[in-house]
Amino acid sequence: MPETVAASRYVSEFVGTYLLVVTVGCNVLSGSAVWAALSAGCVLMVAVYALSASSGAHFNPAVSLAMGLVGKLPWDEVCIYAVVQTLAGGLGAGTYLVMFEKSFTLRPGDGYSIWHAGADVEGLYTFMLCFVYLNSVCKRHTDRDQLFGLAIGAVIVAGGYAAGHISGGCFNPALAFGIDVTSGKLFLSIVYAACQLLGGGLASTLYLVVRPDDFTSRPIDSYPLASTLTSEFVGTFLVVLTAGLAALGRSPAAALAVAAAVVSMVFALSSCSGAHFNPAVTLSVLASARARCNPTKGMWYILVQLLAAITAAFACSALEHGRTFALGPGRGFGWGSAGVAEILFTFLVCFAYLTIFTTVVGNYQVLSLVVGACVAAAGFAVGSVSGALLNPALAAGISIAHVVHGGALSGLVLYTGAHLTGASTAALAFMATHPSEYSKLPMEGGAAHSEAQAPQAASASRS
Repeated sequence: MPETVAASRYVSEFVGTYLLVVTVGCNVLSGSAVWAALSAGCVLMVAVYALSASSGAHFNPAVSLAMGLVGKLPWDEVCIYAVVQTLAGGLGAGTYLVMFEKSFTLRPGDGYSIWHAGADVEGLYTFMLCFVYLNSVCKRHTDRDQLFGLAIGAVIVAGGYAAGHISGGCFNPALAFGIDVTSGKLFLSIVYAACQLLGGGLASTLYLVVRPDDFTSRPIDSYPLASTLTSEFVGTFLVVLTAGLAALGRSPAAALAVAAAVVSMVFALSSCSGAHFNPAVTLSVLASARARCNPTKGMWYILVQLLAAITAAFACSALEHGRTFALGPGRGFGWGSAGVAEILFTFLVCFAYLTIFTTVVGNYQVLSLVVGACVAAAGFAVGSVSGALLNPALAAGISIAHVVHGGALSGLVLYTGAHLTGASTAALAFMATHPSEYSKLPMEGGAAHSEAQAPQAASASRS
């Protein structure tokens, strides 16, 4: 619970926002291009863990707005928080101005318009930040979800490395205001702030959809299909968007960006839909034959994942002036090498998911960290070989967007086949390594609950 003394809450918001803005400014002015997003994500994570018990650790007017819209923060507190955060942003910017004796200008990247940067990138990743915050901190049954600070900080890592080249990667009206004030300009921060606040509003709207149990006086037995499918769409869309922008923008840490997006979204939504975000994961759950996901729902999941990935791929192309890229092996590697790489690391992702999230004795709390680590490992190990897609939906989105913009539909069959092979092999390996899971096969809705059930059931069985 937040501190009952109002002044303590406001000081906490000031300190957290101030540290975030100073860190961002120091990274920009010291020329730390490679590690800037990771640095900002780390300080946000630390501040969230340090001060969440005091104020809720918003540090962002868009987050406070989202909290107000879902009824978790009184409107007078929303206004006070926003004022305190904005003042902290200005003082933080003044601090790095004094330290470096210079400032920098808030502006879109070269070749990008203010509307691409503000309305699209800033709005989307501020939405992601607020959505992850709401699902990590506000939802019921969060008493054991100890990775919430990591999930929130990881959004900054994902957005910074994927879209920083387009907008600068603010995702925070207080930060935008501070940067503009010290550079003597205010217009762009107003545009950015408006888009960021809209992102916070959208996050609150979709939170109502994916967490209906948070707005009723009685618990629900399972999330409705609309909630789980929305969860799968949003998670898949943001992961694929991050992967596409990181690739097209030639991010210095593309694998880290995608892994961070996976960590954030899996942590936020695993207790709603199971957070598959990948037809290969859904197939592996179905193939493990333990009623953890019924076939009808599994097919719906796959269709929604494909739709989300294709939508995200076209969004990436629109943001990058129509640019796309083809599937294929990296320079110096053949199709066989790419296929083997995709099989091996898709197997790793699916096997990790099955063993950690769908077993009676698994540890669902670390699922997001482990799956994100699988994605990072693959990106660093075989990204140069195959691209390390590990996801048929991502492959389909990339290929279809490329074809529509005049490219060739090459590689989709091989990549999809490799992903499905990896998923099937993971299910077989799971059967071989976890025979006790089959000694008492529960029906869906039985003693060992399915992924469809409410968070309290997920926390009891990790399924």
